[in-house]
Formats: sequence, C-alpha cells, structure tokens
Amino acid sequence: MGLFSKKQTDIPRRRMENADGSNRSVLSDNFRRNRNLNGLASASSAESPRIKVHHLSIKRRKLSVVLLGSLLVVALLAFLICHFTATVSVSFTNQGFVKTADESKYQKVIQDYLDSNPLGRLYFLLDESGLNKYVAGELTEVESVVQNTMVGFGMTEFKVTLRNPVASWKINKDQYYVDAEGVAFRVNYFADPIVRVVDNSGASLKAGQASISKRFLGFVGQVVSLSNANGYTVSEAELPTNTTRQLNIRLKNTNLLVKMTIDRSAEEQVSDMGRAVEYFNTNNRIPTYIDVRVDNKVFYI
Repeated sequence: MGLFSKKQTDIPRRRMENADGSNRSVLSDNFRRNRNLNGLASASSAESPRIKVHHLSIKRRKLSVVLLGSLLVVALLAFLICHFTATVSVSFTNQGFVKTADESKYQKVIQDYLDSNPLGRLYFLLDESGLNKYVAGELTEVESVVQNTMVGFGMTEFKVTLRNPVASWKINKDQYYVDAEGVAFRVNYFADPIVRVVDNSGASLKAGQASISKRFLGFVGQVVSLSNANGYTVSEAELPTNTTRQLNIRLKNTNLLVKMTIDRSAEEQVSDMGRAVEYFNTNNRIPTYIDVRVDNKVFYI
C-alpha cells in the first residue's frame, strides 16, 4: 500500500488549499484577476470615443457662447454709434419769415448744451425739457426745440419753433415783442405786428418771461381778432397808468379810443363797441373816447 500512496508534498501547488481553508486554487485566482483586468481595459477602451465626443461638445458650446457674446457687443456698439449726436442740424417749423434766420446761432447753442450734458448726445437719452429750458434761456425768441431724427452718420436734426409776435412792446426805447403766450422776446423774424402796446402801467418787462399776465395777452389777442372780424382794425393798445387790468385800444380808421377791462368778456365789449361806433357814425358825432367796461352801458365824451 505504501508503494501506491502519494505523499502530501507531491500534491501540485495549484491543488493545495488556501490558507483560509477555501478550495480556490492559486491558478483560479490568477485567472479571475487577469480576466477582471482585461475587462476593465476593454471597458476603458470602449468609453474613450464617447468621452472625446463629450469634451468636443463642451468646447463647441463654449465657443458658441463666446461668438454670441462678441456679436452682441458689436451690435450694441453699432447701435450706440448710429444713435450718437456728433453734429447738429437745425430746421425751422415756422413759415412766413421776412428775415433770414441764422441757423448757425441755434446750432451752437444746442451744441453747447450737449457739451455740458454728454449723455444727451445719445439719441434716446436726451432730456428735451432741459434742452428747451437752456436754449430758451439763451435765445428768448425760441418757443421750443424738438429732437427730430438722425439725418446722417453722427448728425441729428433738431426742429426749432420761433415765437410769432401778436404785439410789439416798447419800454425805454427798447423794442420787445410778445407772443400769444404772453412771453416777451427781442429778436423777431416775422413781419412786425400791427398792434403796438404802449405800456404806461409801470410794470416791469423782462425778455423770456411772461409779461403782465397770460390772461391779459390772451385778452389783447381776442380783442384784436374780434375787432378785425367786425371790420375794425386795432392799431394800438395801451396799458393805463398803475393798472394791468384795463386796456385802451385805438381804432385805425377813426383814431377812436376805446376803454376796456379784462374782467369782462372781450366778445361782449367788442360787440358794445361796434354798436356805439355805428350810433356815432349815424349821428355824425365823433367822441373823444368810449368806455365799454360796464355791462350793457357805453360811456363817452
């Protein structure tokens, strides 16, 4: 029996049990280890193209964002340049000038305002209220300034409206003009108004500010227009001494003086004046003046 028995030491090492008593052989462990390593290597080589595609996609998105941002910046700069006022062009809205208006004078004043307010050179940031206040302070004959449109690269057109006088006003040999809003100014490009206001009231008058009151100037305008409509031409309007609520007008053809008040309707007073003039003409009488300040009564001398 001893001849056919094998020693324990003759058993191959790969058949020996592990130290922990398991039946797994060293060869089996090596096989599994190699298989796992080969599997990991194969998986790594299989994912590599997808990772490359992913990285390329990220780079593509970054480049797209940079390109889009650059285009937006260029578009913004182009927009700002196209709406930037470097030079000024002026045109007038009024018609009927009898004198040539000097455009350069108005261009310079607008440019001076833009120099003091550089943000206003951007078309959409201009403060038109501030511009009007500044220009009217420098040039009292300007009624309004409106930014119109871009007429060229870096050039903006401004529409200027000048005051049209309804009466001329002379104080201490200084000639003023008054528009329908009751604002006095010195430079007039229109024909001189027929109505001359003789101021004996003692009230002060300053160019660029409302003279006496807008109500008074509105009353003067109504009296003049209603008189013309009824066939009477007003040649002169006078403010009596120490009052700004009464008005004396003189009719052109008859040189008749008519006393009125702003506290009563201009239409009613003109109507009373017309009836009184007809009465005196019918009776061949020429009074020194007539007074229509009292309702339905006419006083005369």
